[in-house]
Amino acid sequence: MKTVSVIIPYYRKIKYIKKSIDSVLNQKFKNFEIIIVHDDPRNKDFDYLLELKKNNNKIRLIKNKKNLGAGFSRNKGIKLAKSKYIAFLDSDDTWKKEKLKSQISFMKKNNLDFSFTSYDQIDSEGKKLKTVKVPKLQRYDDLLKDCRIGLSTVILKKKLINKKFKFSNLKTKEDLCLWLKLSKKYKLVGYNKNLSKWRKMKESLSSSTKQKILDGFRLYYKHEKFSITKSVFYLFLLSFNFLKKNYLR
Repeated sequence: MKTVSVIIPYYRKIKYIKKSIDSVLNQKFKNFEIIIVHDDPRNKDFDYLLELKKNNNKIRLIKNKKNLGAGFSRNKGIKLAKSKYIAFLDSDDTWKKEKLKSQISFMKKNNLDFSFTSYDQIDSEGKKLKTVKVPKLQRYDDLLKDCRIGLSTVILKKKLINKKFKFSNLKTKEDLCLWLKLSKKYKLVGYNKNLSKWRKMKESLSSSTKQKILDGFRLYYKHEKFSITKSVFYLFLLSFNFLKKNYLR
């Protein structure tokens, strides 16, 4: 049995996926499996992923018959995972070599179910933009206003994910939706060590912004059962804090 299952949903990120996979394969900690969930029904890039998987028994490649989205693809990968811990990595992000060794050690030492770390924000070409530090804890009330958890930095125990606690079908904010649910029952603990690189992409900014606003409202109104007024209020706070972190200096 592996200690960690690394879940990577894949959708048309051929420029970056090899770097992402290599950053896992080059970890100092070696007791892991990689589960790549290919989420493009048109089979785009599937042969390329097969070539990357070739002769490497650490990699498992799963193919969705239809596009499920990143959240449901992660759910599928988690269900197939054979490890105590689940780590998440987006297909355009990367890890530093000590990521798994350091973070798993931190979790075991402190008997944690969930942890997230600091990270570098990089541009599309890999140039460092800034380092994002994380708080010691993300509570429910904190997350409603400002999510400080980078998805590709998260490691959690598989036992946390079940029918009640899993990724939603939102196109964006699906991770925040899960973190909010988990924060009501578990401690979401920040580890202030820089172990990942998150890639900030520019393409489809306007459509992405519109989608994030729609999903943000759905998150509060549908999933958290807030009133329309309360949903709009928290959406404003979340959006303002996102802009403050990423665009205002």
